[in-house]
Amino acid sequence: MKAWRLHASLPSGTKPTAEKVWESVLRWEEVGLPPLPPTHVRVQIQAAALNRRDLWIGLGLYPGIQYPAILGSDGCGKVVGVGNKADTTLLGKTVLLNPSLEWGDREEVQSENYHILGMPTAGTLAEFVDIPAENVHPIPEHLTPAEAAAIPLAGLTAYRATFVQGKLQPGQKVLIPGIGGGVAVWALQLAVAAGAEVWVLSSHPDKITKAQQLGAQGGMLYTQPDWSQQLATKAGPFDLIVDGIGGELFPAYMGLVRPGGRIVVYGATRGNPPTIDLRRLFWKQAQVTGSTMGSPRDFAALLRFIQQHRIRPFIEYKLPFSQLPHALTLLWKGEQIGKIVLHL
Repeated sequence: MKAWRLHASLPSGTKPTAEKVWESVLRWEEVGLPPLPPTHVRVQIQAAALNRRDLWIGLGLYPGIQYPAILGSDGCGKVVGVGNKADTTLLGKTVLLNPSLEWGDREEVQSENYHILGMPTAGTLAEFVDIPAENVHPIPEHLTPAEAAAIPLAGLTAYRATFVQGKLQPGQKVLIPGIGGGVAVWALQLAVAAGAEVWVLSSHPDKITKAQQLGAQGGMLYTQPDWSQQLATKAGPFDLIVDGIGGELFPAYMGLVRPGGRIVVYGATRGNPPTIDLRRLFWKQAQVTGSTMGSPRDFAALLRFIQQHRIRPFIEYKLPFSQLPHALTLLWKGEQIGKIVLHL
């Protein structure tokens, strides 16, 4: 088969402002197909979506990177091979891949063996991918393969953060900082479908406009010095804050969350917060909870929710597989809202 293989990370400090930068470390090349494990299926990829995880690995900013790596956690395609201990009825089916591997027996936390498809396990930026049969699912019937490919990693992360850890209920008020990223946009779409009032934060006015088109009540530019005071005046306190950026914004959440409210953290793209007001935290009896990816139960629940509410993922760019270097450059620039999907 052919696959995009990453042979090294970009040199430290390199800014991938053009495709040729990625072309120095990425190659579309022939790769031998390994024997199919007994419990796995082989999926011929029709569409794959990018995540910031792929970007961080390419930039050398992810732990435990192994080269060469076939990236890609999100994918959809047709089952063309079945291991001798897997369900043979899957053969020929179009399926969606759950990239959350070896979660383990505890719903509340992943196991020590947990890992994500797409490094070190070969991922979806290839003609074929092998994955445990238990990790493939029928695609929601109202979606195309390209739309389905935009669900897995970001959708699963958003679902667990919003509903499992965040315990969102209809009618509650939610703040989603960093709108534009895949998880944040999925959290917005899921929360709106659940009947919540959603507000967003961004550094780009056009992203706030697009978020409102997707159902957000409103938004605020966190680049404004008094953004938290303005937001508190406009929106009032929040029942839930679903945060993937952290950094210097995080201290303001203590003033925005409602007494007894929840802050769920699924990422920290802006780094650790400079301070945390513990006195305000305990006096408000607020909860700060971590969240990452999700269990097989979470993934099945996510697909049921998407099917029930007929949600279509927001895709900013749909590009051919040959344009992966361009797609990674777009992802690094961070100007899009929603997903970048590649198709074969």
